[in-house]
Amino acid sequence: MEHRDVIAVGGGLSGLSFAWHGARAGKKALVLDAADRLGGCLDSRRQPAGYWYELGAHTCYNSYGALLEIIEGAGIKDKIRPRGDARKRFALLRGSELVPMGPLSVFRQFDFWELLRALPGALGAKKEGVSTYTYYSGAVGKRNYARVLAPFLSAVPSQSVDAFPATGDGSLFKKRPRRKDVVKSFTLEGGLGDVIDAMAATPGVETLTGALVREVHRHGTGYEVKLADGRAFEAPVVALAVPPSMAAAMLRTDAPELAAELARIHMAAVETVGVVVPRQKVAHLPELAFIVPAEDLFWSAVTRDPVPDATRRAFAFHFRTGKTDAEKTKRICEVLGVQPGDFLDVGRRMTMLPAPVLGHDRTVHELDRLLAGSRLALTGNYFGGLAIEDCVLRSKAEWQRVAALG
Repeated sequence: MEHRDVIAVGGGLSGLSFAWHGARAGKKALVLDAADRLGGCLDSRRQPAGYWYELGAHTCYNSYGALLEIIEGAGIKDKIRPRGDARKRFALLRGSELVPMGPLSVFRQFDFWELLRALPGALGAKKEGVSTYTYYSGAVGKRNYARVLAPFLSAVPSQSVDAFPATGDGSLFKKRPRRKDVVKSFTLEGGLGDVIDAMAATPGVETLTGALVREVHRHGTGYEVKLADGRAFEAPVVALAVPPSMAAAMLRTDAPELAAELARIHMAAVETVGVVVPRQKVAHLPELAFIVPAEDLFWSAVTRDPVPDATRRAFAFHFRTGKTDAEKTKRICEVLGVQPGDFLDVGRRMTMLPAPVLGHDRTVHELDRLLAGSRLALTGNYFGGLAIEDCVLRSKAEWQRVAALG
């Protein structure tokens, strides 16, 4: 059995962030991932000529202090690229009608009189202890919420947000301090995959893909990690940075209470299809950041337009589950006004995302209580929230917790 100082199970942003902090503290960290690539929800698809597009997370902000700490520490701050003017534009899709708009013009979609009737209740409304639907439908009116606000809010995590907590752990939006020395909205020179590459290349970080973990057991004063192919590794510190259902399966023998809490977390599947098309084929479409359908086969379509290219444009459609490849392709062509033969590249991925509900904060609190005093760490996008910064903050906090144990 091979020994490491730190093992992170899961090679996405959360697992690599945990390993990166460990390596920066002088530890030898091993990252294991069952897939054939690292990155998880950071999925920059790169073409031979250097063009890239995102199939997963796509935007960073100067309020992402924990992420910027890694970007600076990994020596890639010079790769930060501002997202251009297209980031300020988006479109609402109703059937075949595409309505371009900006951040303020979305309010024109609301029924004014319903908004006015909702105003008295909105002024005193509290977010604590209520769902996203309860809070926001009360603020703008139920019909305004259903017709306008819900599609835009649901476009963020590519799933219905009605049951999400309106604030706190698992909520969509959080206020964070901003870095004035960094542009407000940015990506990286080669896409967000640059930060994955930089962490994986950090001295002290070792990565192994195609490594399916079956079980995690107590082993002496540390933990043993068993792979499906029979290999085993042991370390005094192990972090599980995989979806909660997978973490629960790995822990069900040695940590049944943790496994039971993890099983409480709801999950939702998203099927993404990204396409690259010649710029001239979609010249009729205005440059914009994303398309939000009022009701459709997909939750949103995110573009690469904020980082423009002279010859190509890319669109990542995040679909509801249960649609065939033919149905997805047909709808993409209808929205963009192109033919399948116009595609220069097609990328696909399936993503499992948390679907937090009221009481999620209590689940997080209980997980933290059960982890206290142990060198087993849990990290991912199912604690504070789904944002990139939420993942990195959790990994940093978990590293600091286990490191403090000596």
